[in-house]
Amino acid sequence: MQALVMTGPSRGSDLTEVGDMPVPEPGEGEVSVDVSHAGVNFIDVMARRGEPGYVTAWPFVPGKEVTGTVRRVGPGVSGLVPGQRVAALTPSGGLAEVAVAPAAVTVPLPDDVPSSLAAAAPLMLTSALLLLTDAARLGAGESVLVHSASGGVGSAVARLVPALGGGRLIGTVGRADKVQAARSAGYDTVVVRDEGMGAAIRAAAPEGVDVVLDPLGVELLELDLEVTGPGGRIVLFGNAGGGEASPLPPHPRLMRGNVGIVGFSASALTAGAPHRIARGLSRVLDLIAEGLLDVPVTVIDSLAGVPDVHQLLADGRGSGKYVVRIA
Repeated sequence: MQALVMTGPSRGSDLTEVGDMPVPEPGEGEVSVDVSHAGVNFIDVMARRGEPGYVTAWPFVPGKEVTGTVRRVGPGVSGLVPGQRVAALTPSGGLAEVAVAPAAVTVPLPDDVPSSLAAAAPLMLTSALLLLTDAARLGAGESVLVHSASGGVGSAVARLVPALGGGRLIGTVGRADKVQAARSAGYDTVVVRDEGMGAAIRAAAPEGVDVVLDPLGVELLELDLEVTGPGGRIVLFGNAGGGEASPLPPHPRLMRGNVGIVGFSASALTAGAPHRIARGLSRVLDLIAEGLLDVPVTVIDSLAGVPDVHQLLADGRGSGKYVVRIA
């Protein structure tokens, strides 16, 4: 089968190529999927850089979310049958013609949900939903600040907050040319991450924001603490900048501010509580089917175009969600 193969760690696309790989077979509790579309994510870039915890061995096939049809079911799997349309969260290997996923995080795909849009659901849309509902406990009318607002998760959050009854949306972006993309996604206020960022956020939310969603590690944690209001929650869900994370602030400061810091990892939930991922994925697909959620996606025509998109994401020049058509 054809797959996107990373042959070693690199900060560029020089060690990424489309090549032949053995067709994977499902093991206990797994299914294999003939992939129609697959999501492209920044986590692929982190794998490409060789960051600890993202690559098991080289050569490596990245890819965390797929749609397609069930090819085979492994021992112990019930409720899924060959030929059934599904969306699945894969541990890796999604950027290929055939991928293997745990049956516990593989869900039926409603007939009226396009495969291209559904390919954004297993990781990106499900993460956005769970960030807001499970991690941040978003309440009615609460304000939300999102860093990297023009990216895939940021765009998804902007579409979900109104559907969940949230309030004002504030986003930050790394470059001035991304402001319009974030505004188009639905943000009320968009701020470029520069020296005036804190003042601009405070002007947009004078009493402090209720929820902060931060994928940048702890790079902006000091700012997050400054702009979060009493009772607010800061959710850390990534380390896009790479490198070692700094220590969290001491608990007296959190107590004085009545602020909570919460961690979120879709991978950890998949390992420890896959039913929560499956529940979130099913809810997202239902929202799409009901016409309550629609996220624009950019469809790449083939696996050969993925390395260029990875470089866009690595350079901070990507916008919105990318998926690749495979079948």
